[in-house]
Amino acid sequence: MWFKNLTVYRLTQDIRFAADTLQAALASKPARPCGSQELVTYGFIAPLGKGEDAPLVHQSGNFFLISARKEERILPASVVNDAVKEKVEEIESAQQRKVYKKERDQIKDETIQAMLPKAFIRRGVITAAIAPKLGLIIVNNASAKRAEDLLSTLREVMGSLPVRPVTVKIAPSATLTDWLKTGQASEGFHVLDECELHDTHDDGGSVRCKRQDLTSDEIKNHLATGKVATKLSLAWQDKLSFVLDDKLVIRRVKFEELLQEQAAQDGGEDALAQADATFVLMMMTFAEFLPALYEALGGEEVPASI
Repeated sequence: MWFKNLTVYRLTQDIRFAADTLQAALASKPARPCGSQELVTYGFIAPLGKGEDAPLVHQSGNFFLISARKEERILPASVVNDAVKEKVEEIESAQQRKVYKKERDQIKDETIQAMLPKAFIRRGVITAAIAPKLGLIIVNNASAKRAEDLLSTLREVMGSLPVRPVTVKIAPSATLTDWLKTGQASEGFHVLDECELHDTHDDGGSVRCKRQDLTSDEIKNHLATGKVATKLSLAWQDKLSFVLDDKLVIRRVKFEELLQEQAAQDGGEDALAQADATFVLMMMTFAEFLPALYEALGGEEVPASI
């Protein structure tokens, strides 16, 4: 239940979320298996619990939890191309004629259709938290593409979902570089032992440092040559650690043991109660952490419509 990677979106309009209406919307596009001739299916699943009766929306206080599942048949391009090539060569040899693009494309389509039923199926689940009072949607994934897939499907079933990625007033790389140069972050945040540096020139290189003293002369020399920080590991208060990149994606979030122990105590022995307690505590932590982070980065750039 603890989110590991955060891609955060700002709601640009005030939208009322209610569990029953959201449940009805998600139920219009449930996850389902790929048909024999389908490449991809995408739909919503229960974020907690199993079975047909498990709700597609989990609400705790002012927070909502949703999940979606993607199924796709994997057809490696090399396998398809080899089969097409073999078929083309067979036709050209048997009929003593050239196979041109239009026919080749038709052969490729027929090959894919023949291979689809036997193709390996890959499944992936993505989860998001909706926090209307904070005006945020937090997707538990570092991939912008996967986050956008979830939000576009949510927009499809809701009819409207005005969101944009959270941005800040100062370029994140500038702030991260400054923190690295001084060895000191804003109040409440602490620089840890991992960073990634990039040369600002087009043909420049990059340096990745892990488990190193980031105040060392080596790091200072890299910064002196014009490299900037594009990733930096940080800790916030005594509650969590993470790696922040220059796109504001928050990776490898790790909650401190005290928070995990508190969630375990609050949830008790029941698995669903445990998951709910974890979700609530996590979201209450994010409600403090995210505003503090954006403020430390120079303040959030809020759309005029909010």
